[in-house]
Amino acid sequence: MKPRRLIRRYFGFSRRETSGFAVLLGLLVAFLSLPLLLRPHLTTYDPTADQQQLDALAADLAAQREQRPTYASRYPRRTYPARVRVPQVPLAPFNPNSFMSTDWQARGLPQWLAERLVKYRDVVGGFRAKEQIRKAYGLSDTTYARLAPYIQLPEQLPPREARTYASRYPTTNTSATGASMALPASKFVRKPRNLQPFDLNSADTTQLMQIRGIGRGLSARVVEYRQRLGGFQNEEQVAEIYSLRDAPDLVDSLRKYTFVRPGFTPSSLDVNNAPFEVLQGHPYMGKRLARVVVAYRQQHGPFRQPADLRQIRILDEVTFAKLQPYVVIK
Repeated sequence: MKPRRLIRRYFGFSRRETSGFAVLLGLLVAFLSLPLLLRPHLTTYDPTADQQQLDALAADLAAQREQRPTYASRYPRRTYPARVRVPQVPLAPFNPNSFMSTDWQARGLPQWLAERLVKYRDVVGGFRAKEQIRKAYGLSDTTYARLAPYIQLPEQLPPREARTYASRYPTTNTSATGASMALPASKFVRKPRNLQPFDLNSADTTQLMQIRGIGRGLSARVVEYRQRLGGFQNEEQVAEIYSLRDAPDLVDSLRKYTFVRPGFTPSSLDVNNAPFEVLQGHPYMGKRLARVVVAYRQQHGPFRQPADLRQIRILDEVTFAKLQPYVVIK
């Protein structure tokens, strides 16, 4: 009897507990049956009206897309001619002086390097040794080592003769009788030692070439940059030229022998009427800033004063300070 009592004591239910369990069970069954009882009285969803409204919105969007005007791009894409593939040929002994660009390409060289070798050959008057080809800019050592055994030229140039050096740098000669005889004038003009400063905005390439270290190409770049800029405001601007950024000695020479006339007025840049091609040509403007300036004045109207350019976010303070003397509002 003892085990039965223990079981009834811990696992048995009293009359009150049994009644509560029956009530809870009845409520649970009622809640589960309630949706089934209420479902016939609920309204059914009809998607016809919503579908008609969605179809009307889609038709309006399609009509607006068809009526939207199409504008031609202001910046048409540049088209480049397709590269012609040159068939490769096996390496054999050859004379580089008779080669054209396609002949170099047929030996595995890219087009730009092949054209450079042809121009280099024309400038030097024809290759006379392999070392001239080896020193060509852009020709890697691996490519040269592959071509060198087939080039029909000597390895090195012959030694220069004394008369070649004397004819290139002639001075004077003394005859057996002691008389001084002048040799032909040299093609290299000796630059003056005492040079008077000249106006940087009116100087031509001949005047600029009188400065030591300034050659024909560099003087042409100075004049070309001055034309794009509209005139120099001060001598410090010559340091902005790309070829002079890493040549502080040449920049000092230009500052020493040139000056900007007081009261000089540079050519103005009309930011309200100038087309994109004119704006992007200015060194302080560039393509990116010129494109934003054109778009800004089309959206917000013309600029009223130079300070309005500060509303363009990509225009920093340094560029605005350099650009301001050249800007005019019309």
